[in-house]
Amino acid sequence: MTDSTRMNCSVRPYHDSDRAAWDRYVEQHPYGSPFHLIAWKNCMQATFGYTPMYLVAESTPGHLCGILPLFLIRNFLQGAVLVSSPFAVYGGVLASADDARNALADEVRALATRFQVQHVELRNSHPEQCCGFDRIARYATFTQALHPVDGETLLAEIPKKTRNLIRKALKNPFQSRIATNLDAFYGLLADTYRRLGTPLFPRSHFENILREFGPLADVREVFLEDKLAAVSLNFLFRGEMHTYYAASNQDLLSLAPNNFLYYDHILWACQNGYRSFDFGRSKYDTGNFDFKKHWATEIRDLPYEMLLVRRKTVPDFTPKNESFGRAIQIWRKLPLPVTKALGPFLIRLFP
Repeated sequence: MTDSTRMNCSVRPYHDSDRAAWDRYVEQHPYGSPFHLIAWKNCMQATFGYTPMYLVAESTPGHLCGILPLFLIRNFLQGAVLVSSPFAVYGGVLASADDARNALADEVRALATRFQVQHVELRNSHPEQCCGFDRIARYATFTQALHPVDGETLLAEIPKKTRNLIRKALKNPFQSRIATNLDAFYGLLADTYRRLGTPLFPRSHFENILREFGPLADVREVFLEDKLAAVSLNFLFRGEMHTYYAASNQDLLSLAPNNFLYYDHILWACQNGYRSFDFGRSKYDTGNFDFKKHWATEIRDLPYEMLLVRRKTVPDFTPKNESFGRAIQIWRKLPLPVTKALGPFLIRLFP
């Protein structure tokens, strides 16, 4: 990787000695996310072996004016690609000025040519991050502003359709707690992912997240008496709670455990000083999209970008692709032990 310079901003590769400055920059930038932190880099390396190509922009030596988390990923399905960031809903450039963003974009183009990748994907959360590549309009993200409230006040702020389901759930003795290990979480996630036709992450993925993020991540369990009803893995970053992975017990779906889980988490966040709850992204015209829009959420388009290099058309690895739709139907019919064994191998192909 070479250094590049644009006006008063130079770009160079990230070094381990940059970690404190990098994370501090992420925490202070308005569009910083957990997926920009070096903890996510370490997780992607440890779990999947992806090659980090992280970039630092400096106005003077040691003074950061921009960063870009970036991975080079190679596999037989997609070839070589550059992604910011794999398995993350948010990524892309964080910059203090246009010069820094443009200098980082120039270096991305140079890397794409050097490694002859099929494409570059930047998972921007806001338009101000965009580098001028082609826009990919597939996803929206959902956030809910928080303030200190009690349970009844929070319910009154939630749209009627979801409020009725929460009240239904509250008639049952659901209880939430912080998990002490991953056993229940991973077991229910495996069952849910098979039901949805989605390859399962290796357990090490979640072990690495909890180790690398420390107090910025936790796992929670919802029980109905002695039955596991729902689980979640959450990021707690800069006044925002983000429920990133979640699963529920199919046998209890009529009792609305999903609605209880999100209500419980939002109420906890309200009462513990958090300013925002992030539901994460969803594809347009999906069940998840419909579920999230019926909370008190702000819906925002995600301005993802893609730079085509060797590819001539934008790839589509979503369920709307007919080939993948058939694969999902087959996956749902496989025995659980088979999906648990094959899932970790397949999921790395779709970062």
